Amino acid sequence: MTPQPTTTPHRLTGVQWVICATAALGFAFDIYSLLVLPLIVRPALMDVAKVKPGTPEFNYWVGLLFYIPAVAGGIFGLIGGYLTDRLGRRRILVWSILLYAFSALASGFATSASTLLILRCTTFIGVSVEFVAAVAWLAELFPDAQQREAVLGYTQAFSSVGGLMISGAYYLAVTYAGSLPAINGGHEAWRYTLISGIIPAIPLMIIRPLLPESPVWQEKKSRGTLKRPSFAELFRPEYRKTTLVTALMFACSYGAAFGAIQHIPRIVPGLPQVVHLARAAQEQAVSKVQFLQEMGGLLGRFLLAFLAVRIVSRRRLLRVFQVPGLFLVPLVFFYPAVHSLSMVHVGIFLAGLLTVAQFSFWGNYLPRVYPTHLRGTGESFAANIGGRMIGTSAALLTTQLANVMTGSTPFTKLAYSASTVALLVYAVGFLSSFWLPEPQRDELPE
Repeated sequence: MTPQPTTTPHRLTGVQWVICATAALGFAFDIYSLLVLPLIVRPALMDVAKVKPGTPEFNYWVGLLFYIPAVAGGIFGLIGGYLTDRLGRRRILVWSILLYAFSALASGFATSASTLLILRCTTFIGVSVEFVAAVAWLAELFPDAQQREAVLGYTQAFSSVGGLMISGAYYLAVTYAGSLPAINGGHEAWRYTLISGIIPAIPLMIIRPLLPESPVWQEKKSRGTLKRPSFAELFRPEYRKTTLVTALMFACSYGAAFGAIQHIPRIVPGLPQVVHLARAAQEQAVSKVQFLQEMGGLLGRFLLAFLAVRIVSRRRLLRVFQVPGLFLVPLVFFYPAVHSLSMVHVGIFLAGLLTVAQFSFWGNYLPRVYPTHLRGTGESFAANIGGRMIGTSAALLTTQLANVMTGSTPFTKLAYSASTVALLVYAVGFLSSFWLPEPQRDELPE
């Protein structure tokens, strides 16, 4: 249900602003670290693996780089959710951000595809744990229902700011790579882009002493009343439906992003308006498309945050984005992505809006359906098993389907494959929403 404010929420204190800033920074750079891959995978594999785009070997490595880190993130992210309930929200949040930041730094110096794959795994693990810890931490630090919904919604919107930042960072790296210090004897833009992921570690080490632990978790821990989290408890009758439906729907949200939208940087170079450009100009065109997609995602997240305190039904709120996405996202990849760069600019903006908003929905929804001792564990099952393990497998499905899809070029085959996968996951997500449980009250379950 929509929070029904009975009192006016207090203004945020200085410490609460620091908390929001920390969460926003974490959300921004976890997406920054994830969305760098669609931008750099093509030049990185051409550099370290010496494979040609569009070949089966190239698609094989792309599939591995998209999916294997997601599996690692899913497994260790699930463990991280458990540790969030056992050891505290703040501690796990801080270490998860440091893990993905330093992994991003190291990946910029990779000299082989296998090394890059390993470091992408550790990056993904940090990101997977960060989301769960940050959502539980924020939800419990803001007990007022209306304020909590707003804080969760607007801080998660900074995930799309991270997407804008990575688009800008890649554009700058492509443009000025020749002026930067050489790495492994070259000036490859993808390396400098990856290295920039170290940025969030710097302010975090300064403000860490100011960050409080969740008072709800801390009080239960101090009194000895905090129950031990259990994965088996997620499948008890009172939580089973919630656990399974949210995992499936989270998987569909991720499936739309990884199975379609994140392939657009590899589709754009094949467009008639781009294919004959020099490589640097092609990458700049890709960066602009990525920027527009992130602008759409940013607007979608803010729209979700605005509607979250105004629409009563959580199902209805989600369908605001699911229903138009069911028709529009597959269409973008079926026609504009094959024929027109200008149409792609408009289409990918709308596709980003409708798809990315759903990620913020889960950050607002999940804390309201699990009790304190199970909150991190329940969130991590939906986000990491459903989203990051099952949902991201859509990336592998898309790349393998592209090998057998009809089309005159590898770019066309990939676009048609992405369209097919987008239609599938959007349809399954919409149908599943009819079984999504509605939270019973505004307050978080104890």
